[in-house]
Amino acid sequence: MSNERYARQMILPQFGALGQAQLQAAHVVVVGAGGLGSTVIPALAGAGVGRLTILDADVVEASNLHRQPLYTMHDLGQAKAQVAAARVRAINPDCQVQARIIRAGPQDESLVASADLILDAADNFATSYALSDLCFTAGKPLIAASILGMAGFVGGFCGGAPSFRAVFPKPDAAAGTCATAGVLGPAVAVLGAMQAQMALAVLLGMTPSPLGRMVTLDLQRWHFGGFEFSKAEEIAGFAFIASSLPSDTLIDLRAAPPDLSTLVLPQCRIVLACKTGLRAWRAAEILAARGAKDVVLLADGQ
Repeated sequence: MSNERYARQMILPQFGALGQAQLQAAHVVVVGAGGLGSTVIPALAGAGVGRLTILDADVVEASNLHRQPLYTMHDLGQAKAQVAAARVRAINPDCQVQARIIRAGPQDESLVASADLILDAADNFATSYALSDLCFTAGKPLIAASILGMAGFVGGFCGGAPSFRAVFPKPDAAAGTCATAGVLGPAVAVLGAMQAQMALAVLLGMTPSPLGRMVTLDLQRWHFGGFEFSKAEEIAGFAFIASSLPSDTLIDLRAAPPDLSTLVLPQCRIVLACKTGLRAWRAAEILAARGAKDVVLLADGQ
């Protein structure tokens, strides 16, 4: 397609023909095609990112539609990743897009290695930690966002900046979910747009870089804030794994978990499994306080 499509952004001094070529050559992985993804994905496709890989294991539900305008009533029951990919092709046929109906996690090393930039739009803390660990090891930039109600944040991690763990050493045990605490659609769109802007800034090498920076918003109080964390120290924490090994001691916390205060600590690695990872993290803290040295987490999302 001619540059007429991108003429208005190519006028920008930070952009130009070179910037457009950089976007065309870029591969961006978007993890999550929900509320944040509904703004991020069309923004990146429209800007001319050459290749998008979209990961999401969910299907479109009626309760999604108030904050996920990428979908319509005709899409109910269909895989979000596939519908989002179809929208990308309609928005910009020059963008190569791949839909993967899976949950991202520690098993995705090769996908992270193949990307120029990873966007965490899943709004799931287990996914955020797992992606951050992969990106930090691979030296790939990660733009992560999260929102609940009318407040949230977006930040640039890894790729030479501190990781997600450096800013969030542990998950907020009191945090709810969109299903339990609610969320307002325009607030999600604001954060999604900021996430897309950060992504373009990284791909174009704009200065100052968003890596090592956090932007916060509270649309209940009409407050925007933020801070720089480029010098934050890395903090070790419990790692997420893709699957357990036969030599592990697997403790399933989804049913009737054992009494961790009296559990005889095994000599092998302990794997704590639950749906989201939050219960497993809490259990890991208990076992670590008792002296367990090798504890990892497994969140299956089921």
